[in-house]
Amino acid sequence: MLRKLMTGSLFLLAACGEQPAPSGNATVPEIPESTRQYAVAAAHPLAAEAGLDILAQGGTAVDAAIAVQAVLSLVEPQSSGLAGGAFMLHYDPATEKLTSYDGRETAPASATPEMFLNEDGTPMGFYDAVTGGRSVGVPGVVAMLAMAHEKHGALPWETLLAPALDHAREGFAVTPRLHQSISRMATRGRLGQSEKAAAYFLDADGEPWPVGHVLKNPAYATTLQYLVDEGPAVFYAGQVAEEMALAVNAAAGAATMTLDDFLSYQPLERTPVCAAYRTKKICSMAPPSSGGVTVLQILLLLEQTGFAAKAPASPAAWHLLLEASRLAYADRNIFLADPVSMGGADFSADDLVGSLLRADYISDRAALIQEDRSSIEVSAGDPVSYLSTSAETPGKDASPEPPSTSHFSIIDADGRVVSMTTSVEFPFGSHLMAGGMILNNQLTDFSFLPERDGRQVANAAAAGKRPRSSMSPVIVLNEDGSVYAALGSPGGSAIIGYVAKTLVALIDWEMSLQEAIDQPNIVVPRGGVLVEDNTLDEARLADLEAFGHAVQQQDLNSGVYGFVLKADGSIEGGADSRREGVVLTGQ
Repeated sequence: MLRKLMTGSLFLLAACGEQPAPSGNATVPEIPESTRQYAVAAAHPLAAEAGLDILAQGGTAVDAAIAVQAVLSLVEPQSSGLAGGAFMLHYDPATEKLTSYDGRETAPASATPEMFLNEDGTPMGFYDAVTGGRSVGVPGVVAMLAMAHEKHGALPWETLLAPALDHAREGFAVTPRLHQSISRMATRGRLGQSEKAAAYFLDADGEPWPVGHVLKNPAYATTLQYLVDEGPAVFYAGQVAEEMALAVNAAAGAATMTLDDFLSYQPLERTPVCAAYRTKKICSMAPPSSGGVTVLQILLLLEQTGFAAKAPASPAAWHLLLEASRLAYADRNIFLADPVSMGGADFSADDLVGSLLRADYISDRAALIQEDRSSIEVSAGDPVSYLSTSAETPGKDASPEPPSTSHFSIIDADGRVVSMTTSVEFPFGSHLMAGGMILNNQLTDFSFLPERDGRQVANAAAAGKRPRSSMSPVIVLNEDGSVYAALGSPGGSAIIGYVAKTLVALIDWEMSLQEAIDQPNIVVPRGGVLVEDNTLDEARLADLEAFGHAVQQQDLNSGVYGFVLKADGSIEGGADSRREGVVLTGQ
């Protein structure tokens, strides 16, 4: 087996549900068996290695995804885990079908729109909300993986979980990124105040384990063994579910999560969102992710401007990208949420998504973009009016959306692709542990305010509801429907900007994928312009400010991983040097 270590991670696909084959006569290059490559890109070398070994054994892309996620849950607990949620995107060249799986967490039956308000009606402090137990959603990633495995898997769970079991029992070396995350959350967060988390991540003196320390997790090994012996259902109807519910309720001081909440969880297939951009077709995840719609809006708005004529990575090009992003984010903050909250009496959530992307609405919004200066005020549009209905516009969302999450991408020897973005939300999630796993805090992705200015917020919490996400897995298709590229990123609400930047650099600026990934991160997740530290010189910063942008420099730790699939079947990988990810290939 040929194995090649590259400088980062892999791609992101996009799709959902029973989507028909892409338009055009899709053709998949005939690749001789002897030259077919397979690859795994993940945020930690041990996770990528686990996935590659599964592919070498004849496993499918979904098989490898299970192995990767199980290892990431152990070695990158600050970002994702089995007690979190995810979106998986799967492409099968044999059927020319893109399918997406929604493993987003759900709110327990006890959840209410006011769950993050103090007694006086003001929003709770972020850390009070995160670490109190009420932030934990019913995990969806295991159920989602089980659904995908039933349809696309080949190897048994015992084989797929073996790498993670070995590392949990034998231990793994603490990496610089994990050490840094532990240190930051032990001081700025409340990691040290959580009994099980402190006992696991800190030494006897309360100090973070140093880089290189071999960390073992026997509790996680026990959880994995339950999955091996009893199957993934044990996660929702057995010992594992009981441990998680007990930890949540103890921290909350009340029975906020029950075994019935676990038993009622259902992963879903959804229809993807797709749009033509230049000569490509770009598809991504539909709500409850806001990422796919917002990325597509940004690109469609850019097509209405002179963006294509601007010099690559010039201040003039960045200016237009920022203005398109501000308009798209403004719509996102009002209209996008769990589909159960997006519809109205006269229209459905699908109608609203279609309206946000329809040509006349995009054209009207793009007319607000000025090529020589930034708009002083940017507000959401009124896509509902394009549906000829008098429905009321929702209130503006008020969720904090901190930057964490992980992403990995896989292509097997038969060309099946998995792109999966996975998260526990905040670094180390709720700071609670059960079964050797970090429990998510995804419910704080709901709006802390259920209404604003007298209007109900679409992303308000409710029993059984899925919080809005920014995860933006993407697959780019050629005109004939074959896969051209795939990519995605962690990063909270800035994910959308990281992905959009990489796509325009790849398609408009004709850069290699690695060059596209390496471009500076300049994003507008909350209105103001954020520029990645130490990436633009004073002259370029001044040029941006000359357009009227109020620029603020800060650490923007994206993690874009992707690939471009060459006509001969070879894989051009790209990995973000801002993180520890790798791309491993074999054949």
